[in-house]
Amino acid sequence: MLDVPAVGEDELSARGDGESSATVRERVVAARDRQLARQGKPNARLTPDEIDRHCLPDCTGAALLKQSMRQLGLSARGYHRILKLARTIADLAGVADGVPLSAAHIAEAVHYRRGLAH
Repeated sequence: MLDVPAVGEDELSARGDGESSATVRERVVAARDRQLARQGKPNARLTPDEIDRHCLPDCTGAALLKQSMRQLGLSARGYHRILKLARTIADLAGVADGVPLSAAHIAEAVHYRRGLAH
């Protein structure tokens, strides 16, 4: 869940240059296919051992996650949820399997997590 501010009338009537729904759908389907091929299930269903295997952050990402845990007072469950979400963000971006999660993936996942807290 995200808190999304209201869009003004001018913005609604202006034609955006964002991705089409079909393009986004293709990216989502590819990400889900990548997850199923890698681990036989979606990232949301990963166990803690599977998270350790498939959702490893790089050094910078690990440091950011550690800092976020301290600042946000995250539980082990929150820690794992951020890693699973970061893996999904990386999958949507087309990051190859075996490539560690970057600080950017972790930061985006933490941002979504923080949005739920407010």
